[in-house]
Amino acid sequence: MMQLIDLFLKRNFEVIYASPAKFSEHAEDLKQLGVVQKQIEVNNSNFDTFIKEEEPTHILFDRFMMEEQFGWRVAEHCPQAIRILDTEDLHFLRKARQQAYKEQKTFNCKNKVII
Repeated sequence: MMQLIDLFLKRNFEVIYASPAKFSEHAEDLKQLGVVQKQIEVNNSNFDTFIKEEEPTHILFDRFMMEEQFGWRVAEHCPQAIRILDTEDLHFLRKARQQAYKEQKTFNCKNKVII
């Protein structure tokens, strides 16, 4: 996540880190980087107001669960925003590819059922 934040900052984006997770003293100091932190809540219409006021050009969801919770609200209130889903945490895909490599098989999603 820090690499992605750095990428956007280097390209002169204003970065707002919005999260339903409680902020911790052990977390990275994003304010030091010039990143605004915003606490948001799932299933709360306050997010609608927040997203409309910010008018983002891009939204990055760090997990598919966050996209499920907030993606439809972003689509409704900021349809012009580019929505990006970061899939680096799809461990099941990584494990399936690793197993295919170990077995010297070609990895092919068509041969796998993911539920």
